[in-house]
Amino acid sequence: MNNQDIVQKLWNLCDILRDDGINYSDYVTELVLLLFIKMEHENTASGVLKAHKLPEYARWPEFTIRSGLNLLNHYKSSLLDLSQSVDPLIAAVYADAQTSLKEPRHLEHLIKSLDTIDWFSAKQDGLGDLYEGLLEKNASETKSGAGQYFTPRPLIDSIVHLLKPQPGETIQDPAAGTAGFLIAADAYIRSQTDDLYDLSEKQRQFQRNNAYLGMELVSVAVHTPTGIAGSAGTARPRRAAAITSAM
Repeated sequence: MNNQDIVQKLWNLCDILRDDGINYSDYVTELVLLLFIKMEHENTASGVLKAHKLPEYARWPEFTIRSGLNLLNHYKSSLLDLSQSVDPLIAAVYADAQTSLKEPRHLEHLIKSLDTIDWFSAKQDGLGDLYEGLLEKNASETKSGAGQYFTPRPLIDSIVHLLKPQPGETIQDPAAGTAGFLIAADAYIRSQTDDLYDLSEKQRQFQRNNAYLGMELVSVAVHTPTGIAGSAGTARPRRAAAITSAM
């Protein structure tokens, strides 16, 4: 299963969301709220993450063992608790997060469907690409009106390669949107530095925690190399952009 297949499978789940009265503009957000939890679980299980970043109540198995109203209520309360986390980055990722799902069976179906996906393939191609793929699907739907928020990856990559961002530079996007330029800049720098291993520890820490700033009028995206860490300036890291290939 390649990345495109996974994106299509994720997009097909939107039929479930539509049955619950969720409109186009909320499709991606609803999926990403669950995807973040699922990918944190997958990356911890595979050793990509050394330890869980999410509290125990919000880890994937806590949702797979529940069903019915118990599942929906636990999910809603988890989103609220995550938004109030003492970890400022978790709190930022889940700031104002809430689900519009009303039917417990729809949430249960989403969770079971996510469990059937070959996430190893996703990690090989980059988790950030899944989010971008969903955005592209959303932008292509004329009813969603999301095209204004999406810049095609080839155009972003071309601009980044012309700018040639360097380690140690602070890279800011004052109209970050979905943070595509910040994500691409990080990927470019990693490709030039053997995934940051050519840098000193001090330089790596800067790249991971302070190099990228994104601003938006709405809740905005800041890609962070460790998946859920980084600096957002006065903007909030977008919960979706935290699902990246480096998570």
